[in-house]
Amino acid sequence: MLVRGRSLFRYKWTGAAGVVVGIIVGIVAGTVAMEIKWLMDFLSLADTGNFSRSAEARATTQPAFSRRIKALEEWVGASLFDRSKQPITLTPAGERFHPVAEGVLRRLFQARDEIRQLGQTTENTITFSSTHSLSLTFFPDWIRHIEEQVGVLLIRLDSNQVGNCVQALLRGDCHFMMCHTHPSVDIPLPEERYQSVKVGEDRLLPVSAPDEHGQPSQLLPGSETNPLSYLAYAETSAIGRAVDFMLAHHPARPVMKRVFETHLAAVLKTMARDGRGLAWLPENQILSELETGSLLVSGDPSWCIPVDIRVFRSRDPLPHAAEAFWATLGDTAAASG
Repeated sequence: MLVRGRSLFRYKWTGAAGVVVGIIVGIVAGTVAMEIKWLMDFLSLADTGNFSRSAEARATTQPAFSRRIKALEEWVGASLFDRSKQPITLTPAGERFHPVAEGVLRRLFQARDEIRQLGQTTENTITFSSTHSLSLTFFPDWIRHIEEQVGVLLIRLDSNQVGNCVQALLRGDCHFMMCHTHPSVDIPLPEERYQSVKVGEDRLLPVSAPDEHGQPSQLLPGSETNPLSYLAYAETSAIGRAVDFMLAHHPARPVMKRVFETHLAAVLKTMARDGRGLAWLPENQILSELETGSLLVSGDPSWCIPVDIRVFRSRDPLPHAAEAFWATLGDTAAASG
């Protein structure tokens, strides 16, 4: 049942399913400038309760994120968030809208996946989004080891920053997302909608090129008279946040000056190898450099940061090939665990 209003989006459908259908029809019909990313913004802010964290998770600036939330509220015709509270909470209208937004996105992405699977090649392709550092080093050997057990797989791998990898999984652009994880780093994937399995371990090692005596040219913790040149990760880097957490809590505060910053561990490795400073790099990415001595670990083991390597997926059903692969990951984790 519906009650006619002044436009399609003024119809009042009875039941959440009716609202979902009404919104989908309106989006397809193009009666208003509604953007799917607004719904994803809404769900992110509902989860974090913080504009800054959600803007970072959505790979945008806070002003741009705030404008998109405001645009969604204007489109809905009601305030969806109570901004007077910290953390920000949903208003009654927001509580009503939340399952609708989830349902719309789920149906749209499921429909897209079903259409993509019409071709046999697409149906059998397992899609990954992985951080740059893991794509370069860990992923090739890891997938080869799995193929030795189950046979050759049809894989598509996209490499990106962790924030963009998360967004790819949220949008349904990939079946699986791989990244480093650390207790201090929040991966904005709600546990009620996403699950993960640990597939490996790594360490972030403080390394620098050797000096003329074969010792680390940048030796932790440094001193006021000889501060270390610090090659840092950008603020958007998950690895960088793990390093920042360790530095903030280490009993021996290092004396360093930041001389370079990037989100790419591969660039930091090149800079460190060229003698430009000290960087915390994934051990998996510098095994050959450690073996040849072109990079040396600086300081004692307390400066090393253990991290996990995890694969994330949606709890919604995946295509058969992806589900079979996930079952293999569970068996592998159980066998190694």
